[in-house]
Amino acid sequence: YITIEMRHAPFFGWIHDLAAPDPTSIFNLFGLLPFAAPAFLPHMGAWAVVMGITMFLQMRMNPAPPDPTQAAVFTWMPVIFTFMMGSFPAGLVIYWAWNNTLSILQQGVIMKRQGAKIELWDNLAALFRKKPSPAE
Repeated sequence: YITIEMRHAPFFGWIHDLAAPDPTSIFNLFGLLPFAAPAFLPHMGAWAVVMGITMFLQMRMNPAPPDPTQAAVFTWMPVIFTFMMGSFPAGLVIYWAWNNTLSILQQGVIMKRQGAKIELWDNLAALFRKKPSPAE
């Protein structure tokens, strides 16, 4: 069955319509400044940023791929999706962020129960670790 009961439904906080994009933007400091961002600038609301962060963390739960091209794609995909999902309906972005959060928790619990090492913190630390230069 198809239902449209939730179309234009209000949500908690600043989301007044789940079918419309997140009204906050990085250009109005996520709703702190009382103006809308110009239409020609990329729209990136608060929920899109949360979705990008959770997507980044979810990808870091897995071991780094051995192929450098695939590693670069995995690194840039959350950034690209953050900008792309900024103009999507807020309900979809909230759903995706919540799904990422639950997937991170689920994968962590399953890995811990199986005795596997959770590599999230190691992978995050590797981002900030200084890489040796070729001259050294």
